[in-house]
Amino acid sequence: MTKIFIGLMSGTSLDGVDGVLVDFSDPQLRVLAHVNAPLSTALSDELLALNTPGANELHRAALAANALVRVYAHVVAQLLDLAGIQHTAVAAIGAHGQTVRHQPQSFDGTGYTLQLNNPALLAELTGIQVVADFRSRDVAAGGQGAPLVPAFHQSAFSQPDQTLAVLNLGGMSNLTVLGPSPAPASSAGDPASSFHGNDVLGFDCGPGNALMDAWCQQHIGQPFDADGAWAAAGRVHGELLAALLDEPYFAQSAPKSTGRDLFNVGWLTWKLEKFTSLAPVDVQATLTELTASVCATCVKRYGSESNTLIVCGGGVFNRHLMARLQALLPGVQVISSQAHGLPPLQVEAAAFAWLARNTLLNKTSNLEKVTGASGARILGAIYPA
Repeated sequence: MTKIFIGLMSGTSLDGVDGVLVDFSDPQLRVLAHVNAPLSTALSDELLALNTPGANELHRAALAANALVRVYAHVVAQLLDLAGIQHTAVAAIGAHGQTVRHQPQSFDGTGYTLQLNNPALLAELTGIQVVADFRSRDVAAGGQGAPLVPAFHQSAFSQPDQTLAVLNLGGMSNLTVLGPSPAPASSAGDPASSFHGNDVLGFDCGPGNALMDAWCQQHIGQPFDADGAWAAAGRVHGELLAALLDEPYFAQSAPKSTGRDLFNVGWLTWKLEKFTSLAPVDVQATLTELTASVCATCVKRYGSESNTLIVCGGGVFNRHLMARLQALLPGVQVISSQAHGLPPLQVEAAAFAWLARNTLLNKTSNLEKVTGASGARILGAIYPA
């Protein structure tokens, strides 16, 4: 089997699709190409709307999935062109899909997680085998179905002599704490080599960029707060921050996962009911502090043995947010994943290439300690070319 895979990720930030072409031939994975494709405003708005119940949503969800997959196919074509290889050289595409509902263990005890996707269409458009639907098997086994990236984080970042923490700052934020690996980290290129789930913790901290982005879009007409400059111009409002932190999710113990089902504009509007006189810039400063505070608290509680926090995801480029994380974690070196060989926008996409390879090799990919599943499971459904 060829060791070249593609990973595709469109996250809760709804800002676009990241795709990577990854070569797993060597012990250390190599990203041969990376493409970021923005989503059209119409598609982004529809995907956001589908996070909440609405009219004719089954029909709309199916068409949105088709539209998203056409963006995926465009990204795949660009990756192949950049790398100068044929589609036949790729073993599979790992396509996560777009999460629009995440309700594991809810309602009937099993619950569900829903990622909009059409992997059959993606296989038709690209001529490449597709692996998709990574989360539902873990949910069926009693787990949260998320986060799934901690096993990849261990494979890519763990060190034999130290505990490390990895923070993904996407629309939501999630933390992985990696105990010292039993041998030099070399399993990124070889999923067959063992990783020790007992040495890994992982869970969703809470909001990442989603609330900050929504507030920017509403008040300054920008998709996000570039460099965190708007937030840096405001002042953190202590009472509002306390109200935002007064959310039961933050006090829950891991394993736990969350998404826009909880942390959405409706939640923020409810929290702001008593603070309508605040200047929008001060709300933005407080939302940024919320993300930094929640993440820093999780690092202190679960990753206190780590003196390094590796940060990935779009939040890395929010300099004010990164500065606040560093200020709240004075004994920890807060650095971009770039320093460990993977640029921050490539990490999650590479994780789904890695997960797809595990699927084809019949290797388990979930960590019971992370998701709460009853056991290790082979994840993903395969759609042949």
